[in-house]
Amino acid sequence: MTARRRVALLVAGVAALAVGVVAVAAFSSRGGTSGATATTVKPHEGRPPLSLSLGFRTDAEARDLQRAAALYQRGELQAAARIFARYGSLEAKVGAALATWPQGSLDRLEQLAKLYPDEAVVQLHLGLARYWASEGDPTAAWRAAEDAEPDSPYAIVAGNLLHSSLPRGLPLFIPSFVASPAITRLPPARQLEALKAAAARGGAREQLLYGVGLQRVGRPISARRVFDQAARRNPGDAEALVASAVGHFDKDAPADAFGRLGPLSKRFPNEPSVRFHLGVLLLWTGQVKAAQRQFRLASQESSSSPLAQEAARYLETIRKAGR
Repeated sequence: MTARRRVALLVAGVAALAVGVVAVAAFSSRGGTSGATATTVKPHEGRPPLSLSLGFRTDAEARDLQRAAALYQRGELQAAARIFARYGSLEAKVGAALATWPQGSLDRLEQLAKLYPDEAVVQLHLGLARYWASEGDPTAAWRAAEDAEPDSPYAIVAGNLLHSSLPRGLPLFIPSFVASPAITRLPPARQLEALKAAAARGGAREQLLYGVGLQRVGRPISARRVFDQAARRNPGDAEALVASAVGHFDKDAPADAFGRLGPLSKRFPNEPSVRFHLGVLLLWTGQVKAAQRQFRLASQESSSSPLAQEAARYLETIRKAGR
């Protein structure tokens, strides 16, 4: 495993991932997909991973689907299939298709993709099934998942698979402040609504915290809109501008985010948030040495600040990965 790949995997552990997603690291030992099709190689051993995003749902179906997914993961396919068969949701249909792997699974997912071409959960798992079966082009399905529902955890997982050498997920904006205890003490399912309410009546800080909440539940496009609004309303607020830049990061086209964030280092030369997040974006594009330099600068701005401490944590992660 290359040093860059070790960094990608370790940083994925540092970064907060979207709530409710079973993160798929299918290619960590296979060298990634690199956009290639799998039409000339043998089928892979085992079965495709199952990634169901159920958010904060606690209803009976959600509980059953979570249990079925756990059974699937443990290899208890018949038990998982019986549970999936009880429901008609797309998540259940996808689970039922995979639970018979490899008998008919790919064909059923191809059929589902024709019936529901704009459903990311279907396209994501179609790509996984194609890859495991070594039939067809998995990347086309993952691209379709991203295009169908870009503001979803499924699109984020598809992006992980399309860019397997980079850290999983998307870079998060990390503010220099935290939400009030009145919000953080709430159950996770209620925190996002509380952050939304606070943003509606508050200022830049409240908006940024709501945007971070949206990022953490796998809604990057919604988070970007909130960050952009905060930046428009507060054009002199460095953190609002940084958040907007980070929210525009796209693994396929990172230049937009860099174009927004880079000039802020001159406008706010002593602002740790600029340096820190520039390091984060560099890390997410595989530029490890350049990222280290920015993290060092961020940690030197104010050694006691939360962002300086976070920068030190990233530096330590990179150091361990380079061993």
